[in-house]
Amino acid sequence: MLGRCVSDLPLDHPDGLAGVPLSVLDLAPVPAGGTPAAALRATIDLAQHVERLGYKRFWVAEHHNMPGVASSAPPVLIGQIAAVTSLIRVGSGGVMLPNHPSLVVAEQFGMLEALHPGRIDLGIGRAPGTDPATAAALGHRGPDDFPQQLTDLIGFLTGDWPDGHRFATVRAVPGQGSAPGMWLLGSSGYSARVAGLLGLPFAFAHHFMPQNTLPALAVYRESFRPSATLDRPYAMVAVGVICADTDERAQWLAGPSGLSFLRLRSGRPGTLPSPEEAAAYPYSELDRAMIAERRAAQLVGSPATVRAGMAELLERTGADELMLTTMVFDPADRLRSFELVADTVMRLDRCR
Repeated sequence: MLGRCVSDLPLDHPDGLAGVPLSVLDLAPVPAGGTPAAALRATIDLAQHVERLGYKRFWVAEHHNMPGVASSAPPVLIGQIAAVTSLIRVGSGGVMLPNHPSLVVAEQFGMLEALHPGRIDLGIGRAPGTDPATAAALGHRGPDDFPQQLTDLIGFLTGDWPDGHRFATVRAVPGQGSAPGMWLLGSSGYSARVAGLLGLPFAFAHHFMPQNTLPALAVYRESFRPSATLDRPYAMVAVGVICADTDERAQWLAGPSGLSFLRLRSGRPGTLPSPEEAAAYPYSELDRAMIAERRAAQLVGSPATVRAGMAELLERTGADELMLTTMVFDPADRLRSFELVADTVMRLDRCR
């Protein structure tokens, strides 16, 4: 479908989406009956596919002890994806810095940037990305150490240290001199403020904390100070999207993510159920209310429905970029969702 346009919208449709970059956040979802190995191969295939469709960047997220998520080691997966693509930026959405020594992160992403210059993003978060027991197994240092870890990471990547700093003689090889593009990720105002004060781009997790989106973006913009990286704020908003040929089909495909969400909230994470299993589940009224509240922040529907939702989100947030994450059972439906979005939103760049 790369050589044709399927949208019925006029070329000059005034919804504000023209020219706004679209990117992808993926968790390598493991469907029921599937394996992590197959999920990782599907993620690599998806990255190649969306590169051809014209998406700007492809990020993978760090999660642990979750049977339905295979992206536990972003640097390893990023290296595999970058090796089989050539244009799309590849990165972490994100690396949870308190789980790792700052020097290790600097060396890992410095190596990725050295191997794939100009294409690597290092998105940094401060949550553990898992439950307390697993966080302890990871040696998670907790949020109080995050400012010092972040300062150390920047020092290892830039080589700039205060006089007499204990790490001033430590050189990240590679890392120093081959720094990736650094982002701060957040779901509240804390990282938004830090990103603003450091003059870094900021990515907000609207897909799981929509009530904080507008306040956090306001904090980021109000606290922004120009830096060598940016002279103006640059905000990306991550949003859950499931696009199918019809609204009904998209709602059917969205069933598994809703059930998976309920199981995670009840402390029973598992692989991603099928649409049939999700449809047959005996939901309580509270279950249905929780799923409905979560889905209200997602964009689920036909291309026209999704495009309208993206335009509305863009108008409310003033985002410079949108990052789409799609959790569906069948990898083919995930490919199809991104293809439909590309056809209806990015077609001006792709029509030949």
